[in-house]
Formats: sequence, structure tokens, C-alpha cells
Amino acid sequence: MGLGVGGVDFLIASGTSFLLIFAAEIGDKSQLVCMVLAARHRALPVLAGSVLAFGVLNTLAVVFGAAIANWIPEAMVYALVAILFLIFGVQALRVEAEPDQECATPSTGQSIFWATFALIFVAEFGDKTQLAVVGLSSASIPLAVWTGATCALVVTSALGIWAGCTLLRRIPIILLHRISGCFFITLALFAGLQTWRVLG
Repeated sequence: MGLGVGGVDFLIASGTSFLLIFAAEIGDKSQLVCMVLAARHRALPVLAGSVLAFGVLNTLAVVFGAAIANWIPEAMVYALVAILFLIFGVQALRVEAEPDQECATPSTGQSIFWATFALIFVAEFGDKTQLAVVGLSSASIPLAVWTGATCALVVTSALGIWAGCTLLRRIPIILLHRISGCFFITLALFAGLQTWRVLG
């Protein structure tokens, strides 16, 4: 029994959303955040936190459409991003040398889950990816757009986590902390500049 016209339209819409969002997110800051966190912590909480964040963001985008960007002033979003990234950056730079460890060990899986969720949610709120989902859902089948976009973001996050748990594991853990600290602080500075630009 073949797919009906509605089923074909759903597959086309979800497939288009997947390809567009996947291409937009490769190398984007959310994927890099997953990569860095997975190199220092267990992969599963990082993946779970990122999946929940993207699921919520895409749901908001599909349900509320273009109004999502007006919920919080743009300057406040950038300021929250700057504060979160700065806190993580400073914490990473303050870490002392640790014994060798596998895809690292946070204090609790729950803490890194919520940390990942908060970082990605705030960083991606109103970002180009969420705005793309808003546009796609307004012109196509909302559920199909949500499905394709969320799958794309889960895949890009998983790829980033894989890289963090394999490629970055070859870097000494103390050096990795320094690199990730500088990375987060750089993002914090960029977000701070964006805050200043919006307020100016």
C-alpha cells in the first residue's frame, strides 16, 4: 500500500527541512558546543540535553511562528548567552590537571544534561536555525518541518559529540580544558559585542 498525496507531501517537507537545517548547522556554534562538552563529559547527558533543547526550540518556532523572536528582547538574549558562555569558559580555565579519563566524568549526569540544555537553548533562541524553522513551518506542513529540523539537529549534535569523544580525546585533558575555556570565552565576547551593538 503506497503513500497517499499527503504522505508524499509530508516526506518532501520533512526531507527538505532536514537538508536545509543540517547544512546550516554543520560547524555552527551549537555543534561545536556539543563537541567540546562531549570531550570533557559523558556523551549521553550531552546528547540528551541537546536533543531536549532543540526539541523545545523547534516546538516554539512551529507553534508560535515569527512571534518567537519577540518574546525576549534581542539584547537580553545576547546578554544571557554571554553570561552562560563566560561562566563555562572561566570554569574550564580554572580546572587543574586531572588523571586520564574516558570521555570524561562530570559530577553528575543530570548537571551536564541541564548545562547542555541551557547553553544550547539560550544560544540558539532566535538564531538563524530557529528562524528558518519559523519560515519553513509557515510555508509548509508544520509537523513535517518540526520532524525534519529536529532530526537534522540531533544528527549534527551527535556528529559533534562523536568528534568530541574520539578526535578530541587525543588531546591531553588539561589542554582540552584550556582550549574549551578559550572557546567559550570567545563566544561570550562575541555575544557581548552583539549585545552592545543591539543596545547601541
